Amino acid sequence: MFNNIYKNRKVLITGHTGFKGSWLSAWLKHLGAEVCGYALPPETDPALFNAAGIADGMKSISGNILDRDTLEKTFADFRPEIVFHLAAQPLVRLSYAKPVLTYETNVIGTLNVLEAARKTGSVKAFVNITTDKCYENREIRHGYREDEPMGGYDMYSSSKGCVEIMSSSYRRSFLQDGGYAMATARAGNVIGGGDWAADRIVPDCVRSIEAGIPIEIRSPNAVRPWQHVLEPLSGYLLLGQKLLESGSRYAEGFNFGPENDSELTVGEVAGQIIREYGKGIINIHRKDNLHEANLLMLDITKAKTVLGWKPAYSAKEAISRTVEWYKEFYAGADAKKLTERQIKEYESLRGKIS
Repeated sequence: MFNNIYKNRKVLITGHTGFKGSWLSAWLKHLGAEVCGYALPPETDPALFNAAGIADGMKSISGNILDRDTLEKTFADFRPEIVFHLAAQPLVRLSYAKPVLTYETNVIGTLNVLEAARKTGSVKAFVNITTDKCYENREIRHGYREDEPMGGYDMYSSSKGCVEIMSSSYRRSFLQDGGYAMATARAGNVIGGGDWAADRIVPDCVRSIEAGIPIEIRSPNAVRPWQHVLEPLSGYLLLGQKLLESGSRYAEGFNFGPENDSELTVGEVAGQIIREYGKGIINIHRKDNLHEANLLMLDITKAKTVLGWKPAYSAKEAISRTVEWYKEFYAGADAKKLTERQIKEYESLRGKIS
């Protein structure tokens, strides 16, 4: 896959101990890359990083992206050719409690990673991961396009809007002549096995089902662009391939999300999880005064036409693969083998649709 471009290539991932970072690390190792990860220790217990032995077969550095000295030393020692920047404070609700940490990590931390890559000199491509929530959300039934205004009601969303603006400015200021090719990637609500973060619908459902308690839902009618974790990661890897092969031609923003017919509400997602699991109940709807978007979709036309990327799973298929992972894990399956098997199955499916 990906024109075999990652085989024996030095790849640095920030945030490799997180949910998406762990899946990306596993996939890149499977593709034959020489991988170095830089991140804080996992924040959840259990965590996919530990359960699936993600650190095996790669270099794993424990560090904060706000620690410029350690970050720059890691870049200088490893000398990566491509960077996937995922490290972030990724939770909307936590951003209300910790707004300064959210902005420091997401904005200043990203700037530190961009600078470390520029100072190293070995970096040829940089995939900067933001979020679908970077757009100024007008709560309309319309997928946001890459050229629409950045914004964000909550501190997490607005911090990612700032990252997009800063990245564009950084590209024009420092990367026009002889610098690396840097693109931003915006993905929707990502689900998949091994996510145990707080205040996310799938982990909340799984925790409740496994504990035998009712599932609490805050906004059952909220609509999100649900997608399996391997979907945006395939987009990031394809974008990285294009940046390595063609440079600044692809140094822009790209949306990666599901097809429009994969719109599901939070309540519908929880309902399917219960059906797939074969147990569980929803009877508590907790509300508070923290604002969360009710409707948010992405337009993926650009990724389709420019990159040749398209999703392989529907939202319902993504939920099925996700529940499959958790059910097998809690039944005693080896998390590493389970993760690797789902990667191979996804590769086989992508090979058929490409």
